[in-house]
Amino acid sequence: MQTLKQYSNHLLLSILFMLTVFIAGCGGGGGGTTITETTEVSATPVVLSTAPLNGDDNVTLNTNIAALFNKELNQTTVSKTTFTLKSGATAVDGNVSYANNAMIFNPDADLTASTEYNATITTGVTDSEGNALAADYVWSFTTGTDSDNTPPTVLSTDPDDNEIGVPMNRSVSALFSEPLDPSTVNVDTFTLTKNGGAAVTGVMSYESNTMIFDPAVDLDANSTYDANITAGVTDLAGNPLAAKTWSFTTGDTTEKVLAPVNLGTAGSFAILSKTGISTTGTTAITGDIGVSPAALTYITGFDPMPLSPDGTYATSSIVTGKIYAADMATPTPAKMTAAVSDMEIAYTDAAGRTLPDFTELHGGALGGKALVPGLYKWGTNVLINSEVFISGGATDVWIFQISGDLIVANGVKITLTGGALAKNIFWQVAGGAGVSLGTTAEFKGIALVAKKISLTTGAKTNGRLLSQTAVTLDANAVTQP
Repeated sequence: MQTLKQYSNHLLLSILFMLTVFIAGCGGGGGGTTITETTEVSATPVVLSTAPLNGDDNVTLNTNIAALFNKELNQTTVSKTTFTLKSGATAVDGNVSYANNAMIFNPDADLTASTEYNATITTGVTDSEGNALAADYVWSFTTGTDSDNTPPTVLSTDPDDNEIGVPMNRSVSALFSEPLDPSTVNVDTFTLTKNGGAAVTGVMSYESNTMIFDPAVDLDANSTYDANITAGVTDLAGNPLAAKTWSFTTGDTTEKVLAPVNLGTAGSFAILSKTGISTTGTTAITGDIGVSPAALTYITGFDPMPLSPDGTYATSSIVTGKIYAADMATPTPAKMTAAVSDMEIAYTDAAGRTLPDFTELHGGALGGKALVPGLYKWGTNVLINSEVFISGGATDVWIFQISGDLIVANGVKITLTGGALAKNIFWQVAGGAGVSLGTTAEFKGIALVAKKISLTTGAKTNGRLLSQTAVTLDANAVTQP
């Protein structure tokens, strides 16, 4: 039976409750602990993921229902009117709250067993700038017969318990067994102290089942620190965590910090192309898509694509977001010119990074390998013909410089472990054939590609597809991180 815990792995891929760290590693200045979002966002609010997922069955009866957005919402638009849950035509009574970019529906009573439910978030929801959802967001799930009475657990921590020689500029994180209730992620539930003394100041965030604490300044050398997560943290069924405490000792060095690639306004797109985007089959895209200097007619397979009343964007039933093209009404042409320019700048940045940590690793044959954080460089094609593991923490960065093509074979997964996040993985691909994802392959990361990006039937992407030529799809799922 699929319970909330059993579909948590899916939510790792779709990035439930996404917040990012505003101060990375060794930041400047002290001050109180805050939660801050810095993710690049699109012009309109977009639902990134839900719990339960659309189509889930055997959902536990005592779960709350949650939807994560890509940006901060206007909290006055979050209500029982804009977030509803129904069984058939019967509305479920409950309360709606908002925390950490997530709308949460808390039913007054357990859901009914073996019943289909439909959740709807309406266009009455707006972001903090007043931009509304492009269309009502609707999804469904079916309950099982059991409740979730098992508390969440901490699967791993970084640093590990009793680890010594920890770099002074390391962040501290904990990966959980399932999604947490975002309203219980706050400045009181994760603390870091030196030898049990005063709390360390810094920035706390939560994404992909991982709580992350970044100290405002480097930790002291050769000192012992205690990290504590309290029982105030709960899962979506309200089960409290058994309080978790662990310790580590710093060394007297800092570690190399690889800066992520700045995508600029290109980071507001799930798919961005200069010459066209096409799809066949049943595709589902979460995030905005756009082309420039190509016109809207070069986005094919998404029909119907009705224009907004002001002509600045279009919509499609298979895009949870907006569609932009260079020939739309002002200010869209300028927006798209800037986005493509930022994409090219990001590509140049990624390609121009020097002093790689790994050169010609495994001759470009990465199947079955584990890839730690760092800068990688190949003068050849890169072939992934069996599962690859990208292993690291939630603030670690990977940049892959590939002079040839990137080929992911049929049915092959790129798997993230240890809290690694798709938004911190950059595939810069210069080859003439670009990127090719085989049937049912699962890709993670930001593809910055000089040529074409091709997804064959059933391939899935948790990331962004940014191509300086075309992107072709065939019954694919593309979800922006």
